[in-house]
Amino acid sequence: MRTHPTHWKLTPTLKCIAKVASGLACASMALMAHAQSTDWPTRPVVLINPFSAGSSVDVVGRLIAQKIAANTGQGITVDNKTGASGNIGTDFAARAKPDGYTLLLGSPGTMAINPWLFKKLPYDALKDFVPISVLVSFPQVVTTSPKQPFKNFNEFVTAAKAQPDKMAYSSSGQGSTSHLVMELIRADAGLKITHVSYRGDSLATQAMMAGDVQVTVGGLPSMSPLIRGGNVRPLAVTSNKRSPQFPDLPSMAEFIPGFDATAWVLLMAPAGTPPAVVQRISAEVAKALTDPQVRQQLDAQGVTPVGSTPAESAAFHRKELDKFKRAVEISGATME
Repeated sequence: MRTHPTHWKLTPTLKCIAKVASGLACASMALMAHAQSTDWPTRPVVLINPFSAGSSVDVVGRLIAQKIAANTGQGITVDNKTGASGNIGTDFAARAKPDGYTLLLGSPGTMAINPWLFKKLPYDALKDFVPISVLVSFPQVVTTSPKQPFKNFNEFVTAAKAQPDKMAYSSSGQGSTSHLVMELIRADAGLKITHVSYRGDSLATQAMMAGDVQVTVGGLPSMSPLIRGGNVRPLAVTSNKRSPQFPDLPSMAEFIPGFDATAWVLLMAPAGTPPAVVQRISAEVAKALTDPQVRQQLDAQGVTPVGSTPAESAAFHRKELDKFKRAVEISGATME
C-alpha cells in the first residue's frame, strides 16, 4: 500500500515559537562570533621585527610585549626576520593570517621610507597593514666630535656655509632614517654637505668620532650613553620639542621652524584583521604603556610612550609617509 507524506501545518503558536527559537539561535551565534573575535589572545602571539636584535625598535618591542604577555597570560615571541632593509620581515608579516596572532613592529624605514625608496616593494605599506598603535616616539640627535670647533648647531651651519661641499655627514646607509633626516635638515638649512654612507649606525658614529666626517644623526636611545660619557657632542634633537632627558639641548624646530623628524615604532597587523581584535590589542598596548615600571624603563632610554588609537595611528602613518616622500625626493636616493 502506497503511503503519502504527512504535511504539517504550523499553528500561529508554533510559528511564534519557531521565530523565537530562530532568533535565539542567531543571537547565540552572533555572541559566539563576537566573543571569538575579542577574546584575544587565546594562544601565543608572534611579533615580527624586521631588524636586528638589540636595536631601538627591538628593545621597545620586547619591553611592551613582555608587559602585554604578563597582563594577558599568553606568551608573545619577538621574531627577528632581518634583511633587505627590513623588507623580508615586513613582507612576511603582510602575508600572515589576519587573526591577530602575527603582528609587526613598523618603523620609519619600512613603513614610511621604503615605499618611496624602492622601485619594487613586495608589500604595500598602506593596503597590506592595519595600524594598531604608535607604541613610542623618540628623536634623532645630530652629533659631532668634541674635537670639532663648532659647539652648537648654529656654529655648525655657519662653518658649513663658509665651506660649501667641503664638509660631510655619515649615515647608517643609503636611504636609512639617519640619511633622510639629515637630508631634510640639509635642505631646510640651505647647506651643501656631502653624504657618506656606512654599513650601520656604529660605523657611521665611529667615522664621526674619528673626524672622517663632521656630523652624524643617530637615535637618541643609542646615542645617550655616548653623550653622557662625553664621547660625542650633541648639537640638536630632531624633534619639535626638547627631550626631557636632555632639556638643555635645543630642538631642531628652534633653528628651523616647524621641523619635526622623530623616529617611532608602530604596531601593525595584516590587512583583514577583525576590527574588534585590532581594538582589543590597542587597548592592551595602552594598558601596558600606563605601567609605571614600563614608563620608567622607556624614559631611561630617551623614549616617549604614545599608545594611540587605531584611527589616530592610521592618520599618523599617512602623515609620516608624506614627510619621508619629500625626504627621498630631496636625497635622490633609489634602490632596486
